[in-house]
Formats: sequence, C-alpha cells, structure tokens
Amino acid sequence: MTRNLFAASPGGFAPGFWASNRLAVMALALGLAALYVPTIVDFMHGPWRGDRNSHGPIVLALSAWYFYFQTRRLAAQGEGFQPRPAPVPGWALVVLGLGAYVLGRSQSLALLEMGSLLPVLLGFALILLGPGIARHYWFAFFLLLFAVPLPASIVDVITQPMKIAASWGAEHLMYWLGYPIARAGVILQIGPYQLMVADACAGLNSLFTLEALGLLYMNVVRHESVFRNITLAVLIVPISYCSNVIRILILALLTYHMGDDVGQGFMHEFSGMALFLTALMLIVAVDSLLRALSLRWERLRGRRPTEVA
Repeated sequence: MTRNLFAASPGGFAPGFWASNRLAVMALALGLAALYVPTIVDFMHGPWRGDRNSHGPIVLALSAWYFYFQTRRLAAQGEGFQPRPAPVPGWALVVLGLGAYVLGRSQSLALLEMGSLLPVLLGFALILLGPGIARHYWFAFFLLLFAVPLPASIVDVITQPMKIAASWGAEHLMYWLGYPIARAGVILQIGPYQLMVADACAGLNSLFTLEALGLLYMNVVRHESVFRNITLAVLIVPISYCSNVIRILILALLTYHMGDDVGQGFMHEFSGMALFLTALMLIVAVDSLLRALSLRWERLRGRRPTEVA
C-alpha cells in the first residue's frame, strides 16, 4: 500500500513519514545548521556585502521560501507519494558536496563553500525521499545557483561590457533631453561633474536577482504556455538593462541639479531600491501583456476559417 508523504494538514507531512524519520530529519537539520550558518554569517560580512553579490541572501531566502511553498502546494493538492530512496547517488552527492565544503572553507574559496550546499541538499533529498519526490523541488535547488558568488575575474569580464552599454544608454538619453553630456568609456561628464558608472549600476546584481524573481514568479503562477515562460525569462534581461540606464540617468540628473552630495548620498541607495521595484512591476506588466496576446492568439486559432463558395 502506498504511503502518503504529503497530506492536507498544517504540517504538510504525513504523520507516518514524520514519525519514522523524525530523528534523522532533526539530526540532518542540526548538522546542516552547524555547517552553513557560520558560512552564511561570514558571507553576510564578506562576499554578499559588496555590490557584486548583494543578491545572494535574497536568492537564498527565495529558495528557502520555495521549499516551504511547494510543500504547502503539494499538501493542498492532496497528492500522495511513495518515498523511493536512492542512497547510492544520494551519498555520492553528499560526499562530493562535503568535500567541496571542506576545501572551500579551509581555502576561503567562496564558490566551493557556498556551492557545496546544492549537492548536499540534493543528496540528502535523494537519500530520504528519492528522485520522484525531489524533482518537485527542482526549482528551489536551481535558485541556489544564483546565491553562489562568482569569481571576481568572471564578474569583471561580464560587468565591463554591461557598464559600457548602460553608460552609452544614459549618455544618449541625456543628450536627447538637451543636457551637456560627454562619455569616455564608463565615465560620464555632465556639466562640471564627472561620474563613473560602478559595478552596482552595471546590471549584473539586479539581473541575477530579477531573473531569479522572474523565474520564481513563473513557477508560482504556473503558466502552461512554454512560449510565454521562455519569452518572459528572456525579456527580464532588457528590463534589467533599462532599469539600470534609468537609475544612472536619475543619479546624473540629481548630481547635475543638486550637487554631488545629493547624488552620492541617500538618494543613491534609494534609487536602486525604487528602480528595482519598478523592474518587478515591469515584469508583471509584461507578463500581463503576454497573457493578453496569448489569449488573443488562442482565439484566432480557434476561429473557424471562412468558407469560400
């Protein structure tokens, strides 16, 4: 007889599964906390503190939330599962992840230290639940990839053309508005002020965060149209670019009209937050537009052709 892992209850887990695996789950939770809580604390004061990887804690929180959300969703649907543990690939992933963690922690390799969380969690999911249940949480595991700090050499290669592109866009917008603007690479000269486009305005940080949020939005909404999902995911890239161009434009205008102290003070941080929220609203607006176009297309396809005598 199939034993249900999930049930429509506040806890989400069937009593039988929780009773038989309580000690194992508690020991696993304590072990993971002992390993990764110090890592998260160190990252909050280290790699995640800078502009380049400040999206890390946001993405980590989104991944944890999706684990909870997916569990509640499956419980509400009343779906039953029979755990089919896969200990061999599970333990192989755990050993691989723990080895990467030890190497990354001892040698201060952020990529390995935080990246090890993915194989460790996936390995224990295969050991306890099996691939049939673990696949329902694939997106939570995928989100963890966005929380892993990339090496500085890779970030520099990616951000340099993004900074130049954002500077070019801001320069042409300000020229079109009639402001005295000149550009040399990533340095903007507006009136008596000289502004350099930093990594925070390049778009990589907001691109990662917006892409993660956009993919999360699609998984929560659960669109059936593959084309709509792919289109929305691709359009997040120009949305992120436009948001950062507008951010540079606003900061340049504030500096030109109100001085360097205003442009580089509180308004600098506030503009990033405001435009990030604007980008999220653009994602929802674009999705609504895609939905309208999709419905119109379905109606056109369902319309019978006119008969010709």
